[in-house]
Amino acid sequence: MREITGRSEDQLEFDPGACLGTVFEHYAAAFPRLREMERSIALARNQRFSNASECIADGDEIALLPPVSGGATVWIRQITGEPGGHFFALTREPIDTRALARQVLRGEDGAVVTFEGVVRNNTAGRRTLYLDYECYEPMAVKVMAGIGCEIAGAYAIGRMAMVHRLGRLKIGETSVAVIVSAPHRRAAFEAALEGIDRLKRTVPIWKKEHFADGALWVDGEWDGSVLGR
Repeated sequence: MREITGRSEDQLEFDPGACLGTVFEHYAAAFPRLREMERSIALARNQRFSNASECIADGDEIALLPPVSGGATVWIRQITGEPGGHFFALTREPIDTRALARQVLRGEDGAVVTFEGVVRNNTAGRRTLYLDYECYEPMAVKVMAGIGCEIAGAYAIGRMAMVHRLGRLKIGETSVAVIVSAPHRRAAFEAALEGIDRLKRTVPIWKKEHFADGALWVDGEWDGSVLGR
């Protein structure tokens, strides 16, 4: 979408009574390609998924998000100290899953399950050179935290960590990690699986795949609950 519009952000003024749909219509009128994408674009107001009919107010931050496919610290954004000691973060550095596993492990836990999504060397037989990941950073980490805390409330687990890497990744590097500690293995496995599945569907992170013969942003599909139209 940034490539279509030629910008990554903008400042606009609207008359009283305008809604999120008004913002979308502004850009769709200027960039007809967005109109073609309307059914797959989610809207967010102040870093929360919102309905197109929701009214906007002075100072609101509005985001138009395509379907999803992370200073002195390694973490670009992080939410930690949540109830239960969960950890959610974005980074541009290699993900140290062993350190994260030690961070979530408690004395009463008998299992730690670690899922790592890694960059593979092809898609459908087309040779991949590397990947670029970008995201809506402040919202992405909040959505990850929401997912993790919901899962922790639904399964008999101890702690959960979710970390996604941004920027350019080479073949074999870890792009995302979901780590769960629990007293017993079944709950840890089930929570980790639900965690990565929900992250891939709803967290605003996008992937551009670079091939030997070109590049493209990988199409995804929003979870139906976030579009709100």
